[in-house]
Amino acid sequence: MKPFRFKEFEIAQSQHVFRVGTDGVLLGALANVNNASKVLEVGTGTGLISLMLAQRRINAEISGIDINEDAVLLTQINFKNSPFSERLKNTLQDFKSFKTEEKFDLIVSNPPYFEASESEKDKIARQTVELNFKQIITKSAEILNPEGILSVIIPEESGAHFIKTASENHLYLIRKINIRGIAHSKIKRLILEFSLKKQALTEFDFIIEESPRKYSDQYLELTKDFHVFEKKKPADFPTGLNTK
Repeated sequence: MKPFRFKEFEIAQSQHVFRVGTDGVLLGALANVNNASKVLEVGTGTGLISLMLAQRRINAEISGIDINEDAVLLTQINFKNSPFSERLKNTLQDFKSFKTEEKFDLIVSNPPYFEASESEKDKIARQTVELNFKQIITKSAEILNPEGILSVIIPEESGAHFIKTASENHLYLIRKINIRGIAHSKIKRLILEFSLKKQALTEFDFIIEESPRKYSDQYLELTKDFHVFEKKKPADFPTGLNTK
């Protein structure tokens, strides 16, 4: 498959690993990295999100894990070929049984969110067969620093359940970004951030496109340090929100 080029790094892609998509770009650009020195990405896929975070947070050490061997090998290639390679590592791990002595300042994930089905397309990346929301939440609560943040991107319809489950595990919502594919359309995705400490909630809307195939100024400003285009969208970039 054709590699995907950003300003400071390149993503090699594979038909066996979920491709670069808008969900990952949004999380990579919007996750709060202000106090993140130790970062963990759960389900790295191509390594896109970790690479974006490494570019944004120049002193962060970032670890990635994935249960898909093809994804791990691909991410290791993308990490090695990046200018941030010394601060990045990726291993074959199941998050449910992940053991670490470290505590993390930031845990990020673009998790699988479809219920298990007969479809085999991108099954591990798309379906909750290997990792569900509760498992992500409970494990994250164990390995976050006291001031740490869990940051995820999920469908809007899953938001209430995720927030409730997080609260039951003493992770409290502190930031909520409502993502609309096109201006005045329904909210399609949420970026949710949680802390072990209760804080005032910050909430705002984010619009990707003002109209079909015309990025909003909000999106262009957010991604200006990553995309190799400005006002014009290249034909090979995924439009709107991917659906895994």
